[in-house]
Amino acid sequence: MSEGPNSHPVPTPSKRFDASPEPSPLTRLAAEVLGFLTHMGQIGRLTVDALRAILVRPFEWRATLHQMETLGVRSLGIASVVALFTGLVMATQFAYGLQKFGGMEYTGRIIGLSFSRELAPALTAVVVGGRIGSGITAELGSMAVTEQIDAIRALGADPVKKLVLPRLAASVIIMPVLAAFALVIGFAGAMFISSAEFGLSASFFLQTALESVRFADYFSGLFKTPFFGAIIALLGCHFGLRTRGGTEGVGNATTRSVVAISISILVADFVLTKVTMLIWPSGF
Repeated sequence: MSEGPNSHPVPTPSKRFDASPEPSPLTRLAAEVLGFLTHMGQIGRLTVDALRAILVRPFEWRATLHQMETLGVRSLGIASVVALFTGLVMATQFAYGLQKFGGMEYTGRIIGLSFSRELAPALTAVVVGGRIGSGITAELGSMAVTEQIDAIRALGADPVKKLVLPRLAASVIIMPVLAAFALVIGFAGAMFISSAEFGLSASFFLQTALESVRFADYFSGLFKTPFFGAIIALLGCHFGLRTRGGTEGVGNATTRSVVAISISILVADFVLTKVTMLIWPSGF
């Protein structure tokens, strides 16, 4: 059949190519594992570079003191609130539970041991680490997306020495102080609520706690805190230095940093607890 002058040929439908199929669960798992190993390698390299930067003079004393004030002094408020209410809740729960079995006098012993060995160092590190790590990541991430870190390299300076080392040193120094402060505040809160609600005198509560808590218990908790501080600073700096994608990238990096820090502290807490038990099996 001939086509008229105004007729238009009917277009032949073109062959459509479907989008690439979604990767299989095994492929996604392999990608996640590869990404995790990549991050671990980058963090290991950052750690080595930071340790090497310690040997390079001069040491950044002013920057370290500034970071100690920014990361430590300004974290006293949140550490105090968390430790206080943790002590109140724990004393209430243990005293109420032990009261049913006539063992309420053991409340001070349990609170003293649990706070000294675990709650003061680990809980303080998780809560304060979220604040410190997010601040470090957001600050360095903003510098990364605005090319300030590239400018530091262009001027011949080392970003690890200028930015990472002061934050690492400050975090390692302040975490034992914050944990010791949280231990005192949490124990005081537990002692107060036990006296006010359950009639345990403060002197008896303190005496039984001091009888149970040995120096090894206190030191095993304090021993973990520098490692927690190093984890917080290194992960915060790692995610901050590798931030890409403008302000949205800064937000994503901050979220990932907080999650990674919290999980890493809990894993490190278990490993370090086993180490302290191997070193001091019977205490001292």
